[in-house]
Amino acid sequence: MNTIGKIFASALAVIISAYLIPGVEVADFLTAIIVAVVLALVNFFVKPILVIITIPVTILTLGFFLLAINAFMILMVDSFVDGFTVNGFWWALLYSLVLSIVSSIFGIEDKKEN
Repeated sequence: MNTIGKIFASALAVIISAYLIPGVEVADFLTAIIVAVVLALVNFFVKPILVIITIPVTILTLGFFLLAINAFMILMVDSFVDGFTVNGFWWALLYSLVLSIVSSIFGIEDKKEN
């Protein structure tokens, strides 16, 4: 049940963040749920590979390249999910920052439960 709650909270964060950023559109709540699930899967499987591959660039930029990786993850989800539209890299970068802030307000994080 805890996983379903996190998915719905993530979907709500996706919708709120899209509402705040004019370059991002989410069609409906079902699309937001799909975006939340696909984003979680992409962050789980693809992001670690990209982080490892780009370690030299990340070190050279003092970690700021991780923001670009997050934007690429958003653009990747945009290409997978119909009804979720991001109007370019800069909107994806801003959306990833706002989504992170909104998610932290809702308490959606990867804490290990005791």
